[in-house]
Amino acid sequence: MNIPFVLVRKAGKLPYKTLSQEYSLEYGTSKIEMHIDSIKKGWNVVIHDDLLATGGTAEATAQLIHQFGATVSAFTFIVGLDFLNGADKLSKHSNNIQCLVHY
Repeated sequence: MNIPFVLVRKAGKLPYKTLSQEYSLEYGTSKIEMHIDSIKKGWNVVIHDDLLATGGTAEATAQLIHQFGATVSAFTFIVGLDFLNGADKLSKHSNNIQCLVHY
């Protein structure tokens, strides 16, 4: 399919030059990183993660995507904890938010 798979990891886990984004947690802050050459300007990107809770990590990833000049086309998750309203935070980046299982 010739579709790239790009890793976003906690700070310090990737071996090459990275761009980082700090985000808020319920109990402090954290930082995620992505390789500086992993996303091209104008790309349409799907952000996939295992869990949608408050939406902080996915939103920080979307902010990184925008820094590269790309667009977030969709968010996909295995599990969505709907009672935490994480989708509300993500809807400013894309209204296409999918979860396989909802709790």
